[in-house]
Amino acid sequence: MIHIDLTRRRALSTTVGITIAASAGAGPLLASPAAAASQATPEPLRDDELKEALRRLKARRRRIFTGRPSANGWEMEREADVGGSIRTCEIQGTPGPLTFAIRAGDVETVLVHVIRRFHYEIDSLGASDEPRPVEGWTAPSGVRDSRLPQSNQASGTAVVIRPGSYPPGGRGAFTAAQELVVRDILADAEGLVRWGGDDRLPYEGLFYLAVRPLDPRLAQVAAKIRSWDETPGAGAGVLVDAAQPSRRRRAARFR
Repeated sequence: MIHIDLTRRRALSTTVGITIAASAGAGPLLASPAAAASQATPEPLRDDELKEALRRLKARRRRIFTGRPSANGWEMEREADVGGSIRTCEIQGTPGPLTFAIRAGDVETVLVHVIRRFHYEIDSLGASDEPRPVEGWTAPSGVRDSRLPQSNQASGTAVVIRPGSYPPGGRGAFTAAQELVVRDILADAEGLVRWGGDDRLPYEGLFYLAVRPLDPRLAQVAAKIRSWDETPGAGAGVLVDAAQPSRRRRAARFR
């Protein structure tokens, strides 16, 4: 009796061991990268699905992009915040903070710097009773002449500060001291931003990018401004004396 029980136990143990070993041997095979990849690989798109995806992509591009450049060579876009290059951003340090639509990336970095220095050093923007302190991107449908600097707004590469206060054609909106600060701000951008007050038909509220797409200097200036923003005691919000001879000489190089 004892012999029979021991024999059954040995047989049961052997059966369990074989089952466990078989399971262990199968595990790595099922979990191998090749097996997992074969299970995770999606089915290839059929021709009709691919055609539909391309059709939607083209329709989206037609809805957003115009194929027409503004005065500075950047493409005008029909909408903001729909997956194109134009997006709504915040102007840190202003009440609210203020928001406006602009071309994302390096253009945004440079033009936001201009606005912030204006706010801190020339005149505060965004008082409670101020209806429209900053205007960035505007729809291309409102562009009358793409050769004018104002058309750069439609490509998201220009900003107008207080569009209702500094109308096109007017001069003398800024004091001599304020214009000195404007020149110092332009020097920060190393000549890549132009002030509408210097144009033949002046527009003193307008600041726009003065370089064409892919100009490597834009990335360099944007990187410099970002480094200022990350450094205590540098960048917008740190008051400087724009009348210092060294700063005036620097500003004169980019006039």
